[in-house]
Parts: sequence; structure tokens; C-alpha cells
Amino acid sequence: MKILQKYFATEIIRSVLFVLIAFLALFAFFDLVGELKAVGHGGYKIEHAFLYVLMGLPRYVYELMPIAALIGTIWTLSQFAARSEFTIMRASSMSTAMAGMMLVKIGMVFAVTTFVFGEFVVPITSNMAEKLRLTSQGASFAQEFRSGLWTKDVIRAGGPDSEATGSRFLNVREIRSDGQLLDLKIYEFNRDFHLTALITAARADYKGPNLWMLSDGSEAAFSDTVLQGATAASDIKTAISTVRFASKALVSEVTPDILSVGLVTPEQMSAYDLVGYTQYLAENNRETARYEIAFWKKVTYPFAVFVMMALALPFAYLHFRSGGVSLKIFTGIMIGVSFLLINSMFSHLGLLNTWPPFATAILPSTLFLLAAIGALLWIERH
Repeated sequence: MKILQKYFATEIIRSVLFVLIAFLALFAFFDLVGELKAVGHGGYKIEHAFLYVLMGLPRYVYELMPIAALIGTIWTLSQFAARSEFTIMRASSMSTAMAGMMLVKIGMVFAVTTFVFGEFVVPITSNMAEKLRLTSQGASFAQEFRSGLWTKDVIRAGGPDSEATGSRFLNVREIRSDGQLLDLKIYEFNRDFHLTALITAARADYKGPNLWMLSDGSEAAFSDTVLQGATAASDIKTAISTVRFASKALVSEVTPDILSVGLVTPEQMSAYDLVGYTQYLAENNRETARYEIAFWKKVTYPFAVFVMMALALPFAYLHFRSGGVSLKIFTGIMIGVSFLLINSMFSHLGLLNTWPPFATAILPSTLFLLAAIGALLWIERH
């Protein structure tokens, strides 16, 4: 049985890698054609376009791995059936359950690869690719918005773990690729949402855990008690005190990682980053459904490899005379494309209909798994 397992693994892995490389070459070509129209704008050159496309390939490895596993497994099992090898294996007491267990062991390699790319490789390369495009074109994130980037934060006077004393809104005109913030305006409010301070700064540098250092700015403080009892313009003037500073420390839950979320989609973030950003949104009473769905999709997507390989197993029982290998491969491609479309569609439907995030993420794979089980049961009966 070990020899048979090794034979299955060698042939399937070889086929899956061939399919994956073919897909990557195809998508890289289309992406490069799409990037050519940006070449020549600012400092964006052809070498930048090639590098940008190259950095985008890990994302395709993550997204296409289940499809490549499906098509590669179909191709291998169809070849076994065409050469009557699978018939000999069955005659040698190999049951459907045994074949399925061998595919599960092989699928673990692809599932782990999918998880590693999705959790560790794609978040880094996607962020680097977008920063490369912005810097080479002479642009920076937040310049694309007319009023800059806005985000909300919680004021904690005693540090990140202390009780919230108010809230603040940050407006950033420009975010450099190294995380430096330029031209900031910070509006601070107390618990009653009365404006207590307006801080402006030319620059902000991230110095450590939850600590920003503001440079070359001013702070206008508003005395709420004096303003409430003001009866004349002179009273309002005395209620506002303005001081300038060369540098000022700011404790904030906003980090460069949170601000860089705008560079990539939630699907390109790691599960760890999604948890942190979802918590940040929840603490600021903002909508979290999209990021919760993305988190559960990130957790469950590697298991789609097993579902796709289960769908490929029935093709081994279809003899060559029942349909050519090309027809089986075409069917596999259609199944894979259908899975991608349904997976994406359910994400949008779950977001629109406020479905539970976990159910939204797991339902497409569950439907295809039920289809695979149904196909195997039908084959066993016939």
C-alpha cells in the first residue's frame, strides 16, 4: 500500500504543479498586458510592471491551488482509468474509501501550501506590490481621496489597556510607503462628543507599540466647562488655548498595519491581521461583517483542496470509452470555475443579507462536498 500511495502522490503532485504553472503563466500574461498601459506614468517603468506582476503571483497560487488540485487529480485518475491501472488496483482489493484516504494524505500537502501562502506570503507580497506601484508612480496612499484618509480611534489616557476617555478622528493627507504620515489633523472628543482638542502636525512617525511621534504641529484645547458658561466672545476666546510643539507623543490604537489595510483587499490579508482589524473596527462601532467573512474564508479555504480532490475521485471510475480525457479535463475546469464564482457570490450575498460569517464562508465548500459524496454513492451503487 505504501508503494501505491507513493505512486499516487508522485503522479498527482506532478500533474497539479504542471496545471498550476500553466495557470500562473496565463494570469501573469494577462496582468502584464493590463499593466503596460500604466508604464510611462511618473516613474513607472517596464521593470516595475514585471516586478508588480511577479509579486502578484503568490495570490494566484493561493486562489488557484484548489482548482489546480482538482484538474491535476482528474488528469491523473483519468490516465489511470485509460490505461486500466485503476481497474487493476480495484481488482487488487483497493476500495473507494482506500483511494479516498490516499487522496486526503496527498491533499494535506496542497492544503498546507495554500494555508502558508494565504497567511504568510500573500499579505506581504500584495502590500509590497501596491507600495511599489505607488512609489514608482510618484504617488502615495490617501492622495487618491479628495479629503485624505479618515479613521477613528479611541482615546485612552493611561495607555492602550486603560479605560476609554473619549474618541478621536484622524485625517491624513498622505501616507508614505514606509508608514510615515504627512499633514495630519486630529479631532478629539470627550464621551459626550464635545470637541476637546484640535491637533495638527506636519508629520507623524511610528515609534513602537501604539505610539506615534508627531512633529512640527500645534494643539488647540477647548475647555468644555468655560464654553458652556460663555456669555460673550471674550469668554469663548479664553476657553481656547493654543500651543505649538516641535514633537509630541500620541498613544493610539491606529498602527501602520491598520492604515495599510487600504492598500489591499480583506481577502489578501492574513487571518491574524483580520482578527486585529476586526477587533479595532468593533471597538470603534464600525461595520465588521466584510472582514469577519474574509477571516472565515481564510480559515476554511485550505480545506477546499480536499473537497476538490473528492470531486475528482469519481472520474477514475469513468472508463476511457465513456468520454475522452479532454472532456473530463473540460468538466474539471468548469467545476473549478463554478466553485470560484459561487464562493465569491456567497461572500457578497452573505454581506448583503447579513448571514452568519462562518456559514457564508463554509457553505460553498459544503455544497460541493455534498455533490462529491453524492457522485461517489452513485458510482458505488452502479
